[in-house]
Amino acid sequence: MGMFFGIVGFIGFIVLGIMGIIAFFKKNGKAKRNFIISGVLFIVFIVGIVNTGTTAENTNKEPVAVSGEESNAENETKKADVALAADKADAEAKAKTEAENKAKADADAKAAEELKKQEEEAKAEEAKKKAEEEKKKEEAKASEKSVPREYTSALKKAESYAKSMNMSKAGIYDQLTSEYGENFPKEAAQYAIDNIDFDWNENALKKAKSYADSMSMSNSAIYDQLISEYGEKFTKEEAQYAIDHLE
Repeated sequence: MGMFFGIVGFIGFIVLGIMGIIAFFKKNGKAKRNFIISGVLFIVFIVGIVNTGTTAENTNKEPVAVSGEESNAENETKKADVALAADKADAEAKAKTEAENKAKADADAKAAEELKKQEEEAKAEEAKKKAEEEKKKEEAKASEKSVPREYTSALKKAESYAKSMNMSKAGIYDQLTSEYGENFPKEAAQYAIDNIDFDWNENALKKAKSYADSMSMSNSAIYDQLISEYGEKFTKEEAQYAIDHLE
């Protein structure tokens, strides 16, 4: 509407302005009236133009309002995307935690199972050893029953000589078989020597200390006495051990 009045005012302003100029030159008395009306129409033109500008501004503002709505929609979409991303991150974190917990539980279960298996194997091994020991004891008992009394007596005598007199294995054998000693049969004496379990190095050392303390003998003399067939009858290795450890 403002545009319409502006155009009419402009056309009227032009027309009456021209008529006023013509009347001014003809001097017919209408020039003043035409100029006044032309001025009024010019004002109408100006008002129409201003109105048209205001209307255009208002028209331009509407898209801004629309743009605001679109911005709100975009913000809502962004919020929804952020919320969705947060939910996704929470779900992934939860899944990761559950996976870690499951892996830990599986590892603990596997470790417990392995420990249980080891304990069972250890128990089985211990039971096996115990059974073997029992078997050996039974076999030893059976063997003792089958061994002649004289053989076991010779073994006991041999152990007594080894403990109380620190004798060598050869010396004990001679003592067991000597007609001036125990007078056991050679078979019984050999059985005793084969089955006696003793530290002959330690016996040689004790004998060496006895010779050194009671007779103040040299190391060389002690060594010869320890290996002599008329002496203690220790092996050379046993005699050397005694000399090496003699203080």
